[in-house]
Amino acid sequence: MERPPSSSSSSSSSPNEEEEDLRNLLDESDSQIDAAEQRPPPTFDVESLRSRLRRSFFKLNLTKRQCIVIFLPLLLVLVYLSTDLTNYFSSDKVPDSVFRPNHAPEESDLRALYLLRKQETDLSSLWNRTLSVSDMKSALFREMSLNRQIQNALLSPHKAESLGLYGGGSCRRVEQKLLKRKTIQWKPRRDKFLFAICLSGQMSNHLICLEKHMFFAALLKRTLVIPSHRFDYHYSRIIDIDRINTCLGRKVVVSFEEFWKSRKKHHHVHIDRFICYFSKPEACYVDKEHIAKLKGLGISIGGKVDSPWEEEDIAKPSNKTAEEVERSFRSDDDVIAIGDVFYANVEREWVMQPGGPLAHKCKTLVEPNRLILLTAQRFIQTFLGRNYVALHFRRHGFLKFCNAKNPSCFYPIPQAAHCIARLVEKVDAPVVYLSTDAAESETGLLQLLLIINGKTVPFVKRPPRDSAEKWDALLYRHGLEGDSQVEAMLDKTICAMSSVFIGASGSTFTEDILRLRKDWGTASVCDEYLCQNEQPNFIADHE
Repeated sequence: MERPPSSSSSSSSSPNEEEEDLRNLLDESDSQIDAAEQRPPPTFDVESLRSRLRRSFFKLNLTKRQCIVIFLPLLLVLVYLSTDLTNYFSSDKVPDSVFRPNHAPEESDLRALYLLRKQETDLSSLWNRTLSVSDMKSALFREMSLNRQIQNALLSPHKAESLGLYGGGSCRRVEQKLLKRKTIQWKPRRDKFLFAICLSGQMSNHLICLEKHMFFAALLKRTLVIPSHRFDYHYSRIIDIDRINTCLGRKVVVSFEEFWKSRKKHHHVHIDRFICYFSKPEACYVDKEHIAKLKGLGISIGGKVDSPWEEEDIAKPSNKTAEEVERSFRSDDDVIAIGDVFYANVEREWVMQPGGPLAHKCKTLVEPNRLILLTAQRFIQTFLGRNYVALHFRRHGFLKFCNAKNPSCFYPIPQAAHCIARLVEKVDAPVVYLSTDAAESETGLLQLLLIINGKTVPFVKRPPRDSAEKWDALLYRHGLEGDSQVEAMLDKTICAMSSVFIGASGSTFTEDILRLRKDWGTASVCDEYLCQNEQPNFIADHE
């Protein structure tokens, strides 16, 4: 075997000095890379490669350990370049089109490709060089640093994807079990109607009441009559009524106008029986004013207003079964009215399951109309992006309401900011969509205190209409702009589509958002009420 040349060869460094340099090889800082000697790559010469490498080996007098230190990184680089890393990031469960709808290369992919080509050029230049220890160190450091850049470029989109299909950090989506739903068929009898009476609270209460009426109508095999906007809210501006029939595959709901036309052939519109669900504190939650409004629509009411239960109190609603409802409200009359069922507690687990208790082919029956849904999507694309936290920050009238509860649900601004920041940091969201009725003084302080890692996380609210912005053009063109109920439903829709939602405990506005998230499949394991499981750190005395 040929012996290495002695120390008197052309190498100017002694073996001891070379060994010392090699020991310190991996301790050099990356700053040496930029200062390293740059040499133009000569023509690649395979025939001379063996002799040059052999001379370099002999000159360095390398031990096995030193060879490993020098050439193992280069070997890893070559393995890295020859491996199809895309297979490591592929998934049989999630198609690539979910993340890249147009199959266009990501910016990170293009950067990785540029760096790989640069590394290929650098490695080619190394083949034809006679390298000193200093050159070897610089080259290795340079390639190791470049390799880290390539890894980061390749992994960056997958780090984001590992946060979940819709963003949200470690806050994955709640798994839906739609196949295990307990449902009933809604097949109305011919010319049998249920007139919905929903009077308690604001729009969110009425929507919840309307959903319960749909359940009652299915149990009683009746077509549900949506109330007139002259008696109740303008439902057709808020929800898609025709879509309910499409989802069921038959006519199960009619507008008041349709009902009116169908009954006019009988020369009058008459409610044959008016049944109250609750008997306390007052029958049906219906006062003389609302009775007068019904009569003002040309509707006559037969008989007296009564309740099948003597002791059903709104303050303490009892649990009722579907069989009890069928038995207590069964009637052969053509038109009956039942009200108000917002507080009714009937088959709660059945009613609250994703998709609701009725058999249908949609995700949910009661959802925003198409114009509101599209406007929400356009707003998200304009201002929020895929990953954002939505916050319903209820304040108006909530101080007294919450302090009457135990524990209270009204939190001081600094404590609220801390709770919000904790969840936003977990989600790693860049913005927070704010739906609130709070005064500017409160939201301004909340914004100042929402700081994570030294940076303020901005609140985003729907801005006033600006003709230069087109995200809300659909509402403007269809005459829905400025309608407070349309704007409230728009807020709900934006919140329902967020990565994570923070709600207000005790608010039906929040509960309707949670219903949409549950039914749409956007609910997150991190959804929670503001400062959930905490008590306010200060509570005012009662009056």
